[in-house]
Amino acid sequence: MKVIWEQRSWGDPPDSKYPWGATFYGDKGTLKASVYSYDFTPSSKGEQAIHKDVTYELDQYPEDKTEPDLEKHCAPAIRAHMKDFLSAITTRGRPVADIEQGHISTASCILANLAMRLGRTLAWDANGGRVIGDAEANRLLERPYRSPWVHPRPETV
Repeated sequence: MKVIWEQRSWGDPPDSKYPWGATFYGDKGTLKASVYSYDFTPSSKGEQAIHKDVTYELDQYPEDKTEPDLEKHCAPAIRAHMKDFLSAITTRGRPVADIEQGHISTASCILANLAMRLGRTLAWDANGGRVIGDAEANRLLERPYRSPWVHPRPETV
């Protein structure tokens, strides 16, 4: 799959209706999605386009209006993730935003920053949780702890 990423910190977005969003081009049509709404335009002539707006919960949860640091457009998603997490605890299932996915996403960002800092490409051993053949990079993956605390390791946890 080809992916094109565009990060805009200046200028106008290509589609003012989707300033924060993603556009997916597929063989069945085009999906534009954002935190505000989505539009699906089918490729087949005669099929109906689909539009859906986000339902804002500000009236249901008035505390969201007064929370100073809450990004209000994200509040419904945050709340849905919290509900899903609590449901997973109750059912002993896995939440939709599983810790494993969080680890993969976070590790990717940390490794990208580390590669930029070191000025070289890194080879990652996901099973071992280490950079292959790079002692300096591996040292930078952990910080020194004050005694008596030690960095957690799989064999000691």
